[in-house]
Amino acid sequence: MALTGSEKKEGEFRNYVDSERQSVVEQHYRDMRKSQTVEFVRKMHAKYAFGNADTPPRARMTIREAFRRLDGYVDSSDPDSSLPNIIHSFQTAEGIRKAGKEDWMQLVGLIHDMGKIMYLWGEAEDGQSGTATGPQWALGGDTFVVGCAIPSSCVFPHFNESNPDASDERYNSELGMYSAACGMNNVLMAYGHDEYLYQMLIANKTTIPIEGLYMVRFHSAYPWHTGGAYRSLQSDEDEEMKKSILDFNKFDLYTKDEKGLTMDEVADLWPYYESLIAKYFPCGNSELVW
Repeated sequence: MALTGSEKKEGEFRNYVDSERQSVVEQHYRDMRKSQTVEFVRKMHAKYAFGNADTPPRARMTIREAFRRLDGYVDSSDPDSSLPNIIHSFQTAEGIRKAGKEDWMQLVGLIHDMGKIMYLWGEAEDGQSGTATGPQWALGGDTFVVGCAIPSSCVFPHFNESNPDASDERYNSELGMYSAACGMNNVLMAYGHDEYLYQMLIANKTTIPIEGLYMVRFHSAYPWHTGGAYRSLQSDEDEEMKKSILDFNKFDLYTKDEKGLTMDEVADLWPYYESLIAKYFPCGNSELVW
């Protein structure tokens, strides 16, 4: 059963066949698969880099303020929930907390989707139109490695052939542009909130341990950690980190409950989570660079 007492059973999550949100979700993945190429991902890395002279901070705000800016955001790639993202974030964090996991993992549960704040600066060509309800194909959804063959373990695998890199001999083999055992930290993933938040955490010098950083960076990489793809690319460390990601993802996925939390309940929880923010960020609850 779901970890929060939802009526859904585990096998009923990640329904990409006939969910109530099927048309929205399917369109999201159609756009994502045809648009996320090596060229596009490199462009996004350059645009959303941190600390470069030509890319000053887009904003300075606290994590709590960032959550306010995400009010109303609903993930168009998610077949399981139509709740605002802040509710899902607190559901995840509280599920981890109630299971007695480490406090840094609780914090990861809270912030793991905060990279979706990118929508504030998005443009149509970025796959994020600058609104919480517009196109999101470079914000959310299961990510895959660009620069090598797209595996059949992706959801909607029949969309794979629409990717321009699939007909490019530099990129359409098992290794593509990579070397064997190069490590998942050295490949380019389809760009989205995972990578953006990972880079944001590094830029703000978080002390969240490496397991938590892997959870942030790869929690959407279902073709890898759940589908068994990219074994020829992963390092020995990746195999160990995969266990941590899978442990985290059961809370990310199975705590989704349409009953949600009330905003009053969320407000009551903030003091505890602000204590964790203060512990794992050098600037505490002051403004961070976004």
